[in-house]
Amino acid sequence: MDKSPAVRAEGLTVARGSRTVLRGIDFTVPRGQITGLLGPSGCGKSTLMRSIVGTQAKVTGTLDVLGHPAGHPELRTRIGYVTQAPSVYDDLTVRQNLDYFAAILAPGHGAADRRHENVTRAIQDVDLTSHTDALAGNLSGGQRSRVSLAVALLGTPELLVLDEPTVGLDPVLRRDLWNLFHDIAARRGATLLISSHVMDEAERCHRLLLMREGQILADDTPDALRTRTDSETVEAAFLHLVDEAVAAAAREKETTR
Repeated sequence: MDKSPAVRAEGLTVARGSRTVLRGIDFTVPRGQITGLLGPSGCGKSTLMRSIVGTQAKVTGTLDVLGHPAGHPELRTRIGYVTQAPSVYDDLTVRQNLDYFAAILAPGHGAADRRHENVTRAIQDVDLTSHTDALAGNLSGGQRSRVSLAVALLGTPELLVLDEPTVGLDPVLRRDLWNLFHDIAARRGATLLISSHVMDEAERCHRLLLMREGQILADDTPDALRTRTDSETVEAAFLHLVDEAVAAAAREKETTR
């Protein structure tokens, strides 16, 4: 098994207009685990994820993904990306949605049987077999999120990048999705990078990247973060690290006067 990181960033910087969104950050995402990308809304999580999947402009620094520079053509079938809004067509059924995206991934008549197998497998993976013929527009929010996840799973990706996949879902649906994420990581050895601003979801991750204002505050396991900050929860650890960062910035500002 490849022991190199699934993602490695050094000095990663992203500017959007006159604003610097990511500020020279360094981090790694280990293979075969769930890494949580956590931080408040607007801290740069989505920008970081777009950079990793190769859809973000004005990226500088080093960003390697599965052994290639981010955005490399060879990564297109090796990465699955789920955006915050479900990327499905409401007027198509679950299977029709997946058939459409499968045809884009593997065009040509000769690949028809393989596409059918991949679609059936992806529907089973997200537990939507009983809703195969339902219109996506008639599904619940959690079910539509599962359809988007199924689309991302069509090519059996090595890396899944999921941007706040549980936002707006009730606790039962959130629990079910997290169980699915762990199953994908354990059964397939896939790497998952999952963003959230809900701190209790941090406890479900193998490793965490904690972000604030375009910077990485911590890159460690939940247990190590709790121990390092002498905190009972990851949320308390995050707040401790924020207080440390604010105090350090204040000291630096004072010394430069």
